Amino acid sequence: MATVYAVPLRAVPSYTDQTGAPCQSCHVGGFGPQLTDFGREFKLGGYTLRSKASIPLAAMGVASYTHTAANQNPAPTNFSSNDNLAFDQGSLFIAGGAGRHFGGFAQITYDGVARQWHWDNFDVRLVNTGSLLGGDATYGLIINNNPTVQDPWNTAPAWGFPYTTSALPQTPGASPLIDGALAQNVLGTSLYGWFNHKFYLEAGAYSSLRAGTLNWLGVDPTAPGDLHGLAPYARVAAQTHIAGGTASIGAMALKAQINPGRDRTTGLADHYTDLALDASWQKALASGNVVAMNLRYAHEASNLLASCALGNVGDGSTSLCARTILNEWRGDVTYSWQNRIGATLQLFAISGSSNANLYAPTNRPDSNGLMAQFDYTPWGNGNSPLGPRANLRLGVQYTAFGRFNGAVRNYDGNGAKARDNNTLRLFSWLAF
Repeated sequence: MATVYAVPLRAVPSYTDQTGAPCQSCHVGGFGPQLTDFGREFKLGGYTLRSKASIPLAAMGVASYTHTAANQNPAPTNFSSNDNLAFDQGSLFIAGGAGRHFGGFAQITYDGVARQWHWDNFDVRLVNTGSLLGGDATYGLIINNNPTVQDPWNTAPAWGFPYTTSALPQTPGASPLIDGALAQNVLGTSLYGWFNHKFYLEAGAYSSLRAGTLNWLGVDPTAPGDLHGLAPYARVAAQTHIAGGTASIGAMALKAQINPGRDRTTGLADHYTDLALDASWQKALASGNVVAMNLRYAHEASNLLASCALGNVGDGSTSLCARTILNEWRGDVTYSWQNRIGATLQLFAISGSSNANLYAPTNRPDSNGLMAQFDYTPWGNGNSPLGPRANLRLGVQYTAFGRFNGAVRNYDGNGAKARDNNTLRLFSWLAF
């Protein structure tokens, strides 16, 4: 089991300056991070495509108003129990390509809810091109700090919908490790190949950074803990054209042993094995309209041997204390009208085996619901009055829960209902 984290935000206008292409060339709806075919090729090519000299700097900020169906108890730290205005996030980027073989981005973020700075997503590449069996080949080395942040498809957890969230509302307590629990706590290296613009292969591994380094970078080194040895990661995907659009199907795998809270006194570790299957389809329609669909299923088998031995969960028994299965489904469909007005609907469901040690008082991890978003992006074609690098998205989100942390009613033992966590969020997202 892993905690659900707010999705980090990424929209990097310095790439617009570098390529000479407006945001809508790389992004569905004229705003990041959902990638078009062109945007995926730009990322797989190591962010190196260039039309002119440019300054590899960018910034963004996100502010929102959040209302939940019932007041939160306790209230979020430094905020009211409901109806909160917040500066959710501000980020600075170094992002771009250097020559034909090196590119990437590094992000530093101010978390307006936690009120602290920290390093954020990091993805740099050494890349080359060639041929294989008569077809084009792009291959390279990736260094990153968040499993799946290197992925070019929006089925991956690091880039999946919703592309902007707030840390203020409550979220389900159970999710697979691959959903972001290791983000910014690790550093990994992998080799990848993109063959004939159809087949993708990647394999690598992650290791933990030192606690002092993470503290200096503004990240809690104890959550979820440090890796025991290396955590291997693998990715395969195939892409082709179907029904006039671009379709993909693939799989991701992550295996990790974690020392919870960096405590190694038991000689044991918590074991996780995550496997995810994904598919997508995207089609450009007339007049700049786009339809995009993403689907992901993730399965996790875990045994929290160290957490049990430490008494973090259960009664100290290590045999069946925290052995559990999690299954997660997420599917979304987006329609973008002229790269200005967008509508997205996502269905999500988390389920798993019963475990009183992990999921009291309901003994179940199950949560499900839907999220709807409507957004407006006035400058996706590069016509901002503030210049071609500036872009803006205004949006409204609504999340409705059918089940929360194992129950429809009384999921916390104090009478709380799943629908109490239904959330309305209005947001503005400026990138420049």
